[in-house]
Amino acid sequence: MNCDFAGIHCPVDTTLRMIGGKYKALILWHLLDGAKRHGELQKIIPQATPKMLTQQLRELESDGLLHREVFPVVPPKVEYSLSNRGESLKPILLAMYDWGAELMSENGQEVCCSMMRDAE
Repeated sequence: MNCDFAGIHCPVDTTLRMIGGKYKALILWHLLDGAKRHGELQKIIPQATPKMLTQQLRELESDGLLHREVFPVVPPKVEYSLSNRGESLKPILLAMYDWGAELMSENGQEVCCSMMRDAE
């Protein structure tokens, strides 16, 4: 077997490259409960600058994890939703949440963020 040890053929590295952007996991998490517009995502993830949010959305779309739908109205309306591939990340995102929440609990920290576990 001829493997490239730079991570190119590593499943974990592949996954992290797709969801490991600064706000990608947050974006994916918030799209679990349905489509959102850019402005809605901006309100939910205020720490992301509009430029960074747009960049992360474009990368997620390019990787086939979300769908961008443009409605022919004035002013233009654009909604982002998870693709089937994006939906398939739900158990991974939930497991990441649970793992992090357990670690925080062990360290006496309270979960206090925009990601709430009711995303099932």
